[in-house]
Amino acid sequence: MAEYPAALSELIAFFESLPEGERRENLIDLAAQAAKHAPKEGEAFDLEDVRKDAECTDTVGVHVRLEQDGGVHFAVSLGPKVQTLTRALTVILCRGLNGSTTQAVLDVPQDFVPRIIGTELVRLRSQTVYYVLNRMKESVQALLGRQP
Repeated sequence: MAEYPAALSELIAFFESLPEGERRENLIDLAAQAAKHAPKEGEAFDLEDVRKDAECTDTVGVHVRLEQDGGVHFAVSLGPKVQTLTRALTVILCRGLNGSTTQAVLDVPQDFVPRIIGTELVRLRSQTVYYVLNRMKESVQALLGRQP
């Protein structure tokens, strides 16, 4: 079984314990909290990657900073048309990955996504459910490429 950062493991376990209806309700509740994980005014980041890709309905900004303890801190800005499921996964990823090492972020496999959202939603949404994780990994790789 894959190793996940502790906070992400807790979220996976929580969602796996829920019946399908409660799982979807919790995802909708999390999506409503996405703004809490946007960059705060005056907050500085080492890398900010804001763009609209074909895989997403609106602009997504991934903001990452390397903390003094070696952990990463993510914030994500989302355009108004970003879908509910993407918003929910943004919150899950920010909660689950903040404080992790860069290597731990890069090592996170995608296999946790169906465990959280359910295989039916993964099937319906195809690759879009992996979009934010892929963007976060790209940002960490770019950040590491900048370091001496």
